[in-house]
Amino acid sequence: MKSFASDNFASVHPKIMEALEKANAGHAMAYGADPITEEAEKRIKDLFGGEPEVFFVYNGTGANVVALRCLLHPFEAVVCAKTAHINVDECGAPEWMTGSKLITLPTEDGKLTPEQVQTALHGFGDQHHVQPKVISITQSTEYGTLYAREEMKALADLAHAHNMYLHVDGARIANAAAALGCTLKELVTDTGVDALSFGGTKNGLMFGEAIVFFKKELGQHAKFYRKQSAQLCSKNRYIAAQFNALLTDDLWLQNAKHANAMAQRLLTEVQKNKKSPSRNPCR
Repeated sequence: MKSFASDNFASVHPKIMEALEKANAGHAMAYGADPITEEAEKRIKDLFGGEPEVFFVYNGTGANVVALRCLLHPFEAVVCAKTAHINVDECGAPEWMTGSKLITLPTEDGKLTPEQVQTALHGFGDQHHVQPKVISITQSTEYGTLYAREEMKALADLAHAHNMYLHVDGARIANAAAALGCTLKELVTDTGVDALSFGGTKNGLMFGEAIVFFKKELGQHAKFYRKQSAQLCSKNRYIAAQFNALLTDDLWLQNAKHANAMAQRLLTEVQKNKKSPSRNPCR
């Protein structure tokens, strides 16, 4: 079967499967206390620069939930686009598991602007109102649009000016970096992002995502929230091995470029067929 419905339909990249096979030999320490996980953490740190805190989880919803739990108290709120995955496609998990409210804003293209977000930043210190604490954006967005680096930095600056954090749902962050022609360090670390859900499943992995905190203190409780959220993988080396393969020889970028090219090809063919009259008008 071939499907254009979702990258979730796609098979696992052969190099990822090979990495799983190699990891499937002998015994290793559980819960991430193994050399494969240590190597994967180092590769992610090298990719983003600095010394971020890295935590592996099973899936994208888990990555978003654990990241937001680390950034929020239950009386605080997340500002996001109405179309955001955390609002539309996670069955209420972010609100249920954080106890925090999502303040959703309508957009035409799935992207938030500082001007839009500013309208939701009020009630600070008022005990009768939820306290805005996190701006969450999706990159690439649910509409396939992209935040330029300058746009991400503007949102990060706005968040930090109000003692808030910028969280990025990066299920397809690799596609964004490939399309924008920049490194993940330039796109994420250098723009001031505080926490990132770094996607793997949408980029060739069988399963597994990584949460990256760019301020050490933000991840201090992540291991506990990960366990509470049922996102701690006992045989973590199987997630880590996939990331090691993904981050070898820029496989993450090759996959993203290929996916972007195929999406563009699909668009071109659809537009071409729209312009061409049907050969058989009776069909």
